[in-house]
Amino acid sequence: MESSGVDADVVIAGAGPTGLMLACELRLAGADVLVVERLAGRTGESRAGGMHSRTLEVLDQRGILGRFLAIGDPQPVGHFSGLYLEFDESESRYPYPLMILQSDIERLLEEWAVELGVRIRWSSEVTGMRQDGSGVTVELGTAPGKTRTLRARYLVGCDGGRSAVRKLSDIDFPGTPATMTALIGDVELPDLPEDYVWVRRSPTGDYSAIAFEPGWYRVITSEYDRVADRDEPVTFEQLRESLVRVAGTDFGMHSPRWVSRFSDAARQAAQYRKGRVLLAGDAAHIHFPAGGQGLNMGMQDAVNLGWKLAAVVAGSAPEALLDTYHSERHPVGERVLHNTRAQSALARPGAQTDALRDVFGSLMEFDDVNRQLRGMLTALTVRYQVGGDHPLAGRRVPDAELKTSDGATRVYELLHAARPVLLDLRGSADLAAAAAGWADRVDLVEAAGEDDYWIVPDLDEIPAPAALLIRPDGHVAWAADAGDPLDVSAVRAALTTWFGPARQD
Repeated sequence: MESSGVDADVVIAGAGPTGLMLACELRLAGADVLVVERLAGRTGESRAGGMHSRTLEVLDQRGILGRFLAIGDPQPVGHFSGLYLEFDESESRYPYPLMILQSDIERLLEEWAVELGVRIRWSSEVTGMRQDGSGVTVELGTAPGKTRTLRARYLVGCDGGRSAVRKLSDIDFPGTPATMTALIGDVELPDLPEDYVWVRRSPTGDYSAIAFEPGWYRVITSEYDRVADRDEPVTFEQLRESLVRVAGTDFGMHSPRWVSRFSDAARQAAQYRKGRVLLAGDAAHIHFPAGGQGLNMGMQDAVNLGWKLAAVVAGSAPEALLDTYHSERHPVGERVLHNTRAQSALARPGAQTDALRDVFGSLMEFDDVNRQLRGMLTALTVRYQVGGDHPLAGRRVPDAELKTSDGATRVYELLHAARPVLLDLRGSADLAAAAAGWADRVDLVEAAGEDDYWIVPDLDEIPAPAALLIRPDGHVAWAADAGDPLDVSAVRAALTTWFGPARQD
């Protein structure tokens, strides 16, 4: 066995969107990061096809959203199990799904990671691991018959639904098995009718075709009560035969660029953290990809975990902070598995389901129903249990207009450095004094608010707060309204809980 001699604060297994986003978050906070990926390089496979509002906001919080908007295609509507879903422009600066291929997302995230100094090692598959009280020894298969080891303080598995890290850590992955098989491919489709609507149902399933460029389509077929062997190779001919079964024709399909398979199996890791090993993205949860939530949830896992893990590595926060990663993100995963199971059931063929879809579709014409469903898909309504009874506590902070002495004009510009922000909108000297012990970790920003009311997606309008503590992931840890006396003990308790004890001068 060859020893690499490479050490890192954190080793991340998997160079997909989740792993790359996590690596960037850790590097922004100063951690030394190594990403190991079993593949030899980028495959160019398109895979997932878009990002939702909350993910776009997260990228905006880091100041890199423009790279994605430059090549993505904003869509006017979304969908819930193929039923059109409208978005509300008041809820976010990005009230739309952005159509952008996973291959492009990975390319842009990798470019950012390299700029930040992230190391990426290809052809390096995790084949073994052993953790102890001070770190994790990771064994990598780097070539046939060759291995090397490295040592890290923490290991994060972002290595997909068949995660080696999860299996080696003996973390349970309970859930429900597949009841259907979907085939997906990027192909030429010359005979598709000009009046084609993107998804159509048939007596045995459904099929869809989404145009990415002239002549090139993403084709998906779904057939229920046909469950394929997970390890059976996927072929272009299988996709053609499936399309003929559900559509009656293959529309002249040819020149495949990529084919794959998925199902409605839904599983979630029983624990997202086991000692010095953590899981994120598909390694922590798999589900039917209805509504395009998987990639988005993985990237949001990374943003929740990154600042916490970096703070523990730096010694500024206790290791117990990592437990909040599971307590906050596991319920989010549970809710996504729940709504995707519902969408899978709503997509099944048959007269009974057709009637149910008609009724469900009519209910979606009501604003409150639309709001509830888009909150599920966009993650704009995710709320963590952070304590306190302010309506913003635990919610993602709205990107409100403001003015600061440094020229910032909105809240998300304050989060580009991925540092916590104590935002003072009323100029309180007492607030600055209360937070003095955290000046090395928390940015105190005084600003003038431009709006009397802020929009919160599941609350409508609320009065603009007078002060708030914003975590690096954009969620509010503490807030106070104008006219409320400053509760110094509450401010200090929130600072201690999330960013460690005050510095003792």
